[in-house]
Amino acid sequence: MSAASQVRGISPFLLVRDVKRAAAYYSDVLGFAVRGFWGDPPMFAIADRDGISVMLRQVKAGETFQPNAVLEDCLDAYVAVRDADALHDEYKAKGADIVCPPENQPYMMREFQVRDPDGHVLIFAHDISNQGAAHG
Repeated sequence: MSAASQVRGISPFLLVRDVKRAAAYYSDVLGFAVRGFWGDPPMFAIADRDGISVMLRQVKAGETFQPNAVLEDCLDAYVAVRDADALHDEYKAKGADIVCPPENQPYMMREFQVRDPDGHVLIFAHDISNQGAAHG
């Protein structure tokens, strides 16, 4: 097995204010299954969907954080998907905070953005390099 075939995925590690609230959003709105909560009281959770995981860690009292997305042209996770338009429609129907609808990008990706309750921006995108400008 070559070294190139070893990497199979990546899991964003997101700081959140309330891990149960964040996990509920990822579950109820974004369609992830919450694998479990850890800590007493719970301070950490993992949410899975379609072979990817998002790790959520609640900040402790007095700790502060800011999502990458507070900086211009930054995001917190870029997620490759099969069909950005279909996923956008699913998320819109569930009341997701859609930052922008699906758009074709000059780097040949069709993507849309969602903001979670803690301000993290996730981009969901699919490759359009073989489709040209087929989608609007």
